[in-house]
Amino acid sequence: MKIGIIGLGLIGGSLGLDLTAQGYHVVGVSRRAETGTKALKMGVAKESGVDLSLLKNCDVVVIATPIEYIIPTLRKLVNHLSLHTVVTDVGSVKESIVEEAQKICPHFVGSHPMAGTANSGIDAVEKDLFQNAPCVITPDHNTSLRAIALIEKMWLSVGCQILKTSPQIHDQAVAWISHLPVFVSANLIFTCLEEQDKNIREFAQKIASSGFKDTSRVGGGNPELGLMMAKNNQKNIINTLKEYQKNLENIINNIESNNWQEIEQLLNTTQIKRNDFLR
Repeated sequence: MKIGIIGLGLIGGSLGLDLTAQGYHVVGVSRRAETGTKALKMGVAKESGVDLSLLKNCDVVVIATPIEYIIPTLRKLVNHLSLHTVVTDVGSVKESIVEEAQKICPHFVGSHPMAGTANSGIDAVEKDLFQNAPCVITPDHNTSLRAIALIEKMWLSVGCQILKTSPQIHDQAVAWISHLPVFVSANLIFTCLEEQDKNIREFAQKIASSGFKDTSRVGGGNPELGLMMAKNNQKNIINTLKEYQKNLENIINNIESNNWQEIEQLLNTTQIKRNDFLR
């Protein structure tokens, strides 16, 4: 199977690296020629360049650009594709993308691999990034079985665990477990930086250890990605932030009123239930 990948950053590049290792013929397309050259040297692709016409004979094309460029890229891409080519994306928002993409390309299948790091670009590429990671596929009743099968085969070959749901449920769920943590984590970092006493702030930076490292990781990631989450999943993120705010106010009130029983109950519940969200 010949697979094209547009965008050779962390996700697209890591996907290309694993697919190439599996024996697939990967064609990479990036905005900059030097990225393509590096991709060839790293084993991310067998062919690479900046022209979308390189993808004309691909069985599958993966759009691994930032969210806001997925639809504009698809509009340019369709003129270069054969009638049998199936297209997917890796965006963390699905409802707005899938609705528009299926108008442009009848063989479009939305997908979202739940994998990544705080790093970006071709130099951030990682082998086995998708091993045991969930990959959500969001077909609807109009999506052909052949298209679904090809996308499933591709993600399974790099170690993903396939889940299927509607774009709407996907976006509501990722708002809770992916998008909300970005803004909670970012606000943690920002609030620490707002400490007015320089001595306290600088000493806090010196003693920050694994707890701060874990809780601040996603807030210290790619700013462009966080902004695009907020813009493209706005309604769901606002809902989760408001619910988080309400619960945070409850915690503040319980601490202020010395209601330690409520605080203990909260911590006992979260200790037990955290594993429900971990694989």
